[in-house]
Amino acid sequence: MEKQKFAMVGESMYHEKLENGLNVFVFPKPEFQKGYAFFAANYGGMDMRFCLNGAWHNTPAGVAHYLEHKMFDTQEGNALQELAANGASPNAFTSNDITGYYFDSTEKFEENLRILLSFVSVPWFTQESVDKERGIIGQEIGMIEDDPHWKCYMNLMKALFQHHPIRVSVAGSVESIAEITPETLYACHKAFYDPANMVLCVAGPVDPERICKIAQEILPKQAGPIAAKDYGEKEKPQAAQPLIEERMEVSAPIFQMGWKGDAPANGGDRLRQELVGGLALEVLLGNSSPLYAKLYREGLINQEFGYSYESSFGCAFLAADGESKDPEAVRMAVAEEAARIGREGVDSALWERVKKGVYGNRVRGLNSFENLCVGQAQAFFAGYDFLRFAEIFASITKEEAEELISNWVTEERAALSVVRAKEET
Repeated sequence: MEKQKFAMVGESMYHEKLENGLNVFVFPKPEFQKGYAFFAANYGGMDMRFCLNGAWHNTPAGVAHYLEHKMFDTQEGNALQELAANGASPNAFTSNDITGYYFDSTEKFEENLRILLSFVSVPWFTQESVDKERGIIGQEIGMIEDDPHWKCYMNLMKALFQHHPIRVSVAGSVESIAEITPETLYACHKAFYDPANMVLCVAGPVDPERICKIAQEILPKQAGPIAAKDYGEKEKPQAAQPLIEERMEVSAPIFQMGWKGDAPANGGDRLRQELVGGLALEVLLGNSSPLYAKLYREGLINQEFGYSYESSFGCAFLAADGESKDPEAVRMAVAEEAARIGREGVDSALWERVKKGVYGNRVRGLNSFENLCVGQAQAFFAGYDFLRFAEIFASITKEEAEELISNWVTEERAALSVVRAKEET
């Protein structure tokens, strides 16, 4: 295995690409008792249209999430229960662009790893089990659609993006999942759950060579064809619409505001844009910024206020959310502050404080095995190594953050989603 050292953060990572195309990453941590394994497919909720072996497939919204639920079923029973009985804490998730299965355990780690690799690589569905799951996922969809914060976020995606499938809920709708059959699930597993389209990341008191050997024993020996994805028509820089409002059961108006960014290329450029985007948000909206102090003082935001940079293949955006008596006033204040930064720049002392704080938080996050493994898997699918952030971070300039704010935080790229109380007039 190849050993990579990341001296700036004091971490080492072992990497091996197996003959079947699977990339294995191991972070040995001999001083710990608990190990963590993350097995992920480069396949998420937005991958609804794909081409495999020359044939195009259009699948219903929610298939990736539905498949994640059903993968724990085995001919012998349920892998989730088997792992739990073996002392492991297992779970899974589906995001817009990846599906991941994971566990941590202090005992029987290798045995649990074999179980994980086995059930994820060998699908087993029946019509009865798929039909039963439809009711369970339908209830889950009903709950999230009744959540005003989720509704506010999804409305922001629809306001920002005209075509990109990020505007569609990962779970799909009750109507879309009604179209899912065992054949649908088998087809999507074949298209995306191939070792060459997956990654295994492990951290803990483990031997990297043993991890690779187990993967070689359990998984298919050869790589299959990988599906090509289609995300539809290229997005324009402008937001699809400036405002979406909805009435729900809330005690105070909640909002999500966003600014449509430029879709990053994969690789180091994507990592750099993520880091610049995060720093830009800190100097614009962070709790040590002039704007945050002003908005808080005027009662326009409270401690629920948050912000993030997000990107998936073909899209990127900045977002801020919270409660406010006047979301439109918050939007206008952000626009004014962005214009001021465009004219005057960011205060140098603020920049240095923010940069030091963001870097420190990121390094502290490496203490989490979950952050290490999930971060490396997501980074690998995006074309870079997760731990490279330190070397890139050091070279980011104040001018890059200022330029991103000037280019992205503009009226034509902005959208606002608001959920107001039903009884409000």
